[in-house]
Amino acid sequence: MDPLVALRRDLHRHPELGFHEARTSDIVARFLEDLGIEVHRGIGKTGVVGVLKKGSGSRMIGLRADMDALPMQDNGEVPWTSQTPNCSHACGHDGHTIMLLGAAAKLAREVEFTGTVCFIFQPAEEGLAGAKAMIDDGLFQRFPCDAVFALHNWPELPLGEIQTRPGAIMAAADRFDITLKGPGGHAAQPHLTHDTLLAVSELVVQLNTLVPRALDPCEPALLTVTRMQGGFSHNMIPAEANITGTVRTFNPAAQDIIESRLRHMAGHIAAAHGLDAEVNYSRYYPATINSESEASQALAALQAAGMTARLAPQPALTSEDFAFMLQAKPGAYLWIGSAPSKPLHHAAYDFNDALIPYGIQAFVTLACYATGATFPG
Repeated sequence: MDPLVALRRDLHRHPELGFHEARTSDIVARFLEDLGIEVHRGIGKTGVVGVLKKGSGSRMIGLRADMDALPMQDNGEVPWTSQTPNCSHACGHDGHTIMLLGAAAKLAREVEFTGTVCFIFQPAEEGLAGAKAMIDDGLFQRFPCDAVFALHNWPELPLGEIQTRPGAIMAAADRFDITLKGPGGHAAQPHLTHDTLLAVSELVVQLNTLVPRALDPCEPALLTVTRMQGGFSHNMIPAEANITGTVRTFNPAAQDIIESRLRHMAGHIAAAHGLDAEVNYSRYYPATINSESEASQALAALQAAGMTARLAPQPALTSEDFAFMLQAKPGAYLWIGSAPSKPLHHAAYDFNDALIPYGIQAFVTLACYATGATFPG
């Protein structure tokens, strides 16, 4: 078996959640050290950065892979299924880690370039903003990259096909929690109380009109209510009812409009029912915005290297904390096809090992393009 495939399956068997990637980061660091690459541990808690310098070139390039798993049960049927309960590499970060390690090996041993490549192994992409943690811990002060790049496996695309686009490629992710509060009371005496469930039901309906009526129809945006809770007895009107949901947008102006209208709507519907509204609105990840030149030139470089690389026809409404790195540095986020594959976050998902050589070639090509080296054959 290919050693990289074996290591990928080992990582899949032993997944670790965000900021707890102790075993994974140690494996990464030791692998890089064995290549003679300078290693820096503990950046953003469990992040690792490997630094490879060749020649006298001044450009410094960052290549990023995420390492964390998801808090969900692995229901796969392969021999390397997760051995950790309620923890699974259901988004393929084990594969991303291996692709970047493979690229590090090739760049260290086989490819001549002039400049510096930083291999950024990031913790906690899944909802915990590990990219921001690394930046806050001095990532780009210590390693002042001129550009940064990341790959993510994409089951909707044919194996090895790469897509990206200048500008927005992934949406911002916001969360809202709204609680309506009242006195509660007996279900047989509704006239003596205020009905939180009726009010929150009305709020859910009205929230679904917010995006299509508050924003330009040509502006991609999404508001989805994902949870509704209230009550614990068949004959009581609860004193509280709660809804939670997500908002996805591509620009801060749309975020501002949606948050403002949501707060206004919740307050007025609550008041109309004699209730109080408590609204919490959190902006988790910004939109992932690729630099115009880096995205366009990355596509051209990948095509020149013989890879299938196309302009993505539209952005996705999913989100990614690599957005924080792209706020700090020029660069691009690219999808790389992994079909056939279960969907991302599926309970039986397993990274397609056939993608590994494509990912290695893509990372190596991006490093060569960005440092001005000749593309490897």
